[in-house]
Amino acid sequence: MHLSDIVTNAYDLFLSVIALYSLHRLLIIWRFYRYRHLSHQPHQYYTDAELPTITVQLPIFNEINVVERLLQAAAQLNYPLEKLEIQVLDDSTDETQIVCQQQIQQLKQQNLNIHHIHRRERKGFKAGALEYALAIASGDLVAIFDADFVPSPDTLLKMVHYFSDPQVGMVQARWEHLNRSYSTLTELQALMLDGHFVAEQTSRSRTGCFFNFNGTAGIWRTAAIHDAGGWQHATVTEDLDLSYRAQMQGWQCVYLPNIRVPAELPMEMNSFKSQQFRWAKGSSQVAKLLLPSLLRSKFPAHIKWEAFFHLTNNFNYLLMLLLLLLSLPYQLYVMPYSWQYALFFYVPLSLITSLSLVSFYVIAQRQPKDTWFSWDMLRKLVLLMGVGIGLSINQSLAVCDGLLRNNKDFIRTPKHGVIGTTESWLDKKYRAAKNWVPYLELAMVVYLLLTIAIALSNHHYLSLPFLVLFLAGYVYTFSLSVFQTR
Repeated sequence: MHLSDIVTNAYDLFLSVIALYSLHRLLIIWRFYRYRHLSHQPHQYYTDAELPTITVQLPIFNEINVVERLLQAAAQLNYPLEKLEIQVLDDSTDETQIVCQQQIQQLKQQNLNIHHIHRRERKGFKAGALEYALAIASGDLVAIFDADFVPSPDTLLKMVHYFSDPQVGMVQARWEHLNRSYSTLTELQALMLDGHFVAEQTSRSRTGCFFNFNGTAGIWRTAAIHDAGGWQHATVTEDLDLSYRAQMQGWQCVYLPNIRVPAELPMEMNSFKSQQFRWAKGSSQVAKLLLPSLLRSKFPAHIKWEAFFHLTNNFNYLLMLLLLLLSLPYQLYVMPYSWQYALFFYVPLSLITSLSLVSFYVIAQRQPKDTWFSWDMLRKLVLLMGVGIGLSINQSLAVCDGLLRNNKDFIRTPKHGVIGTTESWLDKKYRAAKNWVPYLELAMVVYLLLTIAIALSNHHYLSLPFLVLFLAGYVYTFSLSVFQTR
């Protein structure tokens, strides 16, 4: 077999697998519309006397910019005081610890049952803190809110009634975004998360498939946590790990898209990339740990295959990176093939991938706001696709790290407490750690420029729109990574 055949066959294989994941995305969209009229309803509504006890856990680590906002929101939760316990899981090593203690002393004067829990050794990171505090928690239920979240006072009362069904082990609310309009980067993140929470979570939960606890803005039944094996720190996504183990044990999980809990999105590209890295690495670790046993189980086939696509979804980034690396030799060796080959194979598969992604995020915006397509949304969606491609090196490294290494370091995403566009995060404490990934992204920019030049010289015009999109994504990702750091 000639080198040209090897390159072309490999390129076609990677593109076909990516298109397969895109077809699965279309299936999610179909399920979303097919079951859009269904909604979970409580088995019954508790009377005031029947309300279960709830422990609210607030895991924090060096969160001086947002900790006061978090504690004030927790103090305003509308729930019977005699049935409410608040645990502040403070692993901080800076002045956050002092601020927490001062705030908690003031809140105790309001007759709140609130406790400051500080571990000297941060073993297991967030999962370790949750595990440590659960052992001394008094609640039948445990609600979790991360440091950047601001639950509304009625959040607990809206969610608690679903636990009247004894089979329900977890209830998850939807994330909303405090600083959605702060910058183009936060708008793109909001679009990405809306796609997950509106389309994916709704589709999976309403068709009886496994879906994941998102680590925060949710409530667990304490018995379900224990029955599933407790909080474990074998992965850096303890939320995904526990939710899958609980559902494999037979516990039902409920997703409530109409209950929204607002949170702060990362302000800087490197923070966003570190968050995405952790999520991709963790999902790969969970796939390695749980997917083989799940596929061998007696669960229905549609649950198994949905779990497969869910847990391996980040493999798309690795496939995309391989596709990009093959783009240059592909341009060199595609010459012997006719334009009909490109028109009837390359272009359709690329369009399936692009249009499925566009449709996925369009419905995520249409559903909650009852809006439709606009040129501004088209601009954001094109840029979103570019950023997704620009993340392929970062995410590919995360997937390989999760599959090949046992490293369980948990990298915290910095929060700045900035919401309004007139505020600045540049003078706030905490910044994302620097790494060498932007240099790889710069190398990819040069590589793609060379590929585009060869495509032009060989008159391969059908591939130019996609190559330009790839280039734009990497330029944007690299530029923000470097200049925001400076």
